[in-house]
Amino acid sequence: MVKACCVMDPEAARTARESLDLAFHKSNILDTGLDRHTLSVLIALCDLGLNPEALAAVVKELQREPPRSTPLSPSSSQVP
Repeated sequence: MVKACCVMDPEAARTARESLDLAFHKSNILDTGLDRHTLSVLIALCDLGLNPEALAAVVKELQREPPRSTPLSPSSSQVP
């Protein structure tokens, strides 16, 4: 027997979607650079009890880090 563990009633789903839309709109106004998926994950983590200030600090630190690239091969690292 398969049990549905995460079924949300339509009204709750609509409310959650509207809340995410509003949060995403505010995020865009504040120019946070967060996409909708990342924002929804951060909101879910807050709902689970994680400290919002700590999450914000982690996001800021991750945004500050330069993107990781693939290691250079020995021939491409030499300056002509």
